[in-house]
Amino acid sequence: MALKLVGLWIQRYSVGPVCHAGLPSTGRAGRSLCVACLCTSAGRCIRRRGCRRLQPESGTRSFATTVREPSFVAGSSVGLHRDSVPRFCLTQLHRPTSVEEQAFRQRLGMCSSSLQVFKLLRPMEIMSDTMAAAALHRVADLEQDGGSLKDPAVLEKDTIRALCFQLEQDSGRLTDAGLVSALLACTRLYLDPWSGLMVRLVSESQTRLDGGKMSVEELCALGRAMLAVEGPGSATLVQVMEQIQRQEPAQWSLADLAAVYRLLQGIVGEDGKHRDLLNAMHTHAVTVASRMDPAAVSGLLSALVTLNQTQAVPLVISLCKRAVRHIPHFTDEELTHVLGALMHFGHSDHYFVEAMERHVPTVAFTSHPEAVTKVMQFFGRRNILSPTVFDAVAESFVYRANDYSTSQVARQIMAFGKLGYLPPNAGQVFGKVETILHTRFSHFQPRTLLNLLHACILVERFPINFVSKVFSSYFLQQLQEPGKGIDRAVLAQLTQLYMTVKLECSFYEGPRLLPKYRVKSFLVSSRSLETPVDLQLYNSVKNGLVDLLGDRSYFGSKVLTPYCYTLDVEIKLDEEGFVLPASHADNVYKRIALCIDGQKRFTTSMRQLLGKEAIKQRHLRLLGYEVVQIPYFEFDKLQNKSSVVEYLHQRIFPHTYRLSW
Repeated sequence: MALKLVGLWIQRYSVGPVCHAGLPSTGRAGRSLCVACLCTSAGRCIRRRGCRRLQPESGTRSFATTVREPSFVAGSSVGLHRDSVPRFCLTQLHRPTSVEEQAFRQRLGMCSSSLQVFKLLRPMEIMSDTMAAAALHRVADLEQDGGSLKDPAVLEKDTIRALCFQLEQDSGRLTDAGLVSALLACTRLYLDPWSGLMVRLVSESQTRLDGGKMSVEELCALGRAMLAVEGPGSATLVQVMEQIQRQEPAQWSLADLAAVYRLLQGIVGEDGKHRDLLNAMHTHAVTVASRMDPAAVSGLLSALVTLNQTQAVPLVISLCKRAVRHIPHFTDEELTHVLGALMHFGHSDHYFVEAMERHVPTVAFTSHPEAVTKVMQFFGRRNILSPTVFDAVAESFVYRANDYSTSQVARQIMAFGKLGYLPPNAGQVFGKVETILHTRFSHFQPRTLLNLLHACILVERFPINFVSKVFSSYFLQQLQEPGKGIDRAVLAQLTQLYMTVKLECSFYEGPRLLPKYRVKSFLVSSRSLETPVDLQLYNSVKNGLVDLLGDRSYFGSKVLTPYCYTLDVEIKLDEEGFVLPASHADNVYKRIALCIDGQKRFTTSMRQLLGKEAIKQRHLRLLGYEVVQIPYFEFDKLQNKSSVVEYLHQRIFPHTYRLSW
């Protein structure tokens, strides 16, 4: 993959005979040698394709920063020099105490910019190697932006150059922990893998690895670094995994366990290769989940998602229980990972929901937009209607809508639509939505826009001003997938949107949705616009109807209407109110649609119909059907056959006498 080079110019400093990154030297034949050549005895090039020829200059030298393309690891070549200011000493004899190191890390964590990190480091002439590595990691935390640094010039600051210089000079004297942590930090800063610093750190790490005395946490740090430098095919990474697999997970500390999960998360392409190791780790993790801090809970759940460990349900449940205590203490990013994992594994419990109900109203106005959006996605995906959460998010939406991306706007409104809930300030919320559609219409991805408009109609908010654009041939072409056409679920959304406009917005005079884009049934395999009937509940109602009507032929089951909806049960009446056989098509005066609504058609926390079931019943009424709802929570209370028959009679024929058959 090609690298993009950003050219910078810096003054060349006079240096001693030490091997430095990017500085040219001359071999025996008078040819220029790279730093990798200089770092080997006899000046041999250790790279397979030979060294990069460096052009000598008199006053200045070129400094190239590579902006990393996705999945390609490269970075800035850090020029190191002896006269850097300030100077650091990585002490080995009188290391700072654990309390001093912890205080230093806390101060690092409080830095909100790289300049603050440099300001913290500048007066510290003596520090441990692990403190130096921690400083580089903090710079990486603050500067990473996708696959590159926000400001590559940060690597030219005197402080970071001096720090890297000292790490290179002392590479052979670094502790194992400091060595691998520094190497990992360099990969996170996208330093040139062939710079003098990287070559020395990698070489020394390989030597230590061959010695076989690294701890689990140190092995994982080295593995992640080599994964970044050489990819999943790295021989060093294979050696790291071999040493890890020789150990017993049940004896690992929490830090060791989290480190191995994080390493395995990076090599997800090797399906099943580490299954036995993972299963042993899951077993151990369940026993220590109650002692995990917020970062560990979030990290493990994120790793389980990446590794797709669907068999680790007991661990997911344990982590969810632990997460309840940590909800007020999660960072926005950590909470986002937790909610994403619970959605992935389809798990939640009422303690977690209650904790979220206490937490969300306090942070809805201040949390990161993606965190707020993920909260709504979680409640929507799990069909949990919480007016406390939804009202708080709706109120914040009115004030923060401009901060949200188009995807975040759509995902939040989709949660309202799916659960069929309108907050008290619905007018303001959907007014904001309309404003965003007017001002940022072209910013929406086609599928995202359709999801948003479809969510609006589920709660009886009709986006008339934008429907005409959706039904245009240009927009419909954008919805097509290359070589596949338009997905059937998308066609179902388009059809229901068109049906809503025709039934509920009689004044609409815009473009029609052509018949070729309409579906015959809303029951589709993926993202169905109807919930299939609960078979157990249906059979109980069916038996009661036979007793009530006298024969099975007097009602139809799972009837597909000309309007795409499927009726659970249809009963036909003539003009005098007599029940007609289901096979009769003539002289039908009234049609009764029985909606046998099981648990899956309602929100889990409240007995409210989901948005797609509410719009179905609303449309059926507009189409002339008499809709009779048979909810599970009423039917389940009936104790015997006579009570079932009496209940059905009162629901279907409330104004007639019942005959005994």
